[in-house]
Amino acid sequence: MRRPLQSPALINAFFDSLRPDQAETAQIIHRAILAAAPQLRPEVKWGNLCYLNENDNLLSVVLHKVNAHVQVFNGVMLVAEFPELEGAGKGMRHIKMRYRRPVDEQLIRELALASVQAWAQTQMRRQHAPRWGG
Repeated sequence: MRRPLQSPALINAFFDSLRPDQAETAQIIHRAILAAAPQLRPEVKWGNLCYLNENDNLLSVVLHKVNAHVQVFNGVMLVAEFPELEGAGKGMRHIKMRYRRPVDEQLIRELALASVQAWAQTQMRRQHAPRWGG
């Protein structure tokens, strides 16, 4: 089933709904992600700004009271390359940025690019995996 594309107005409304310090940090993160991976499609999901490659969630910006998290859905694949990633569990990892502090835009760009590359490797493995019963 195809999902309708979200309009830029919905993305703008997301930013407009934030406190000024949250909006500033979120916009810097947003620009850094799209600068590194312009093919990602931003959508508002679960009240957060998510970035999709094709129909797969890759990144999201989750805003909390005192900091913003950049969540990396395939972050477990990137922990060796990015020791800044935090979290436990099956796949997702995140980095935190406090409001009113400089955002490491270079780190965000590198993380976005690495996430896209890891996603592509996963897709290649799926295509070349043996099919059972076929």
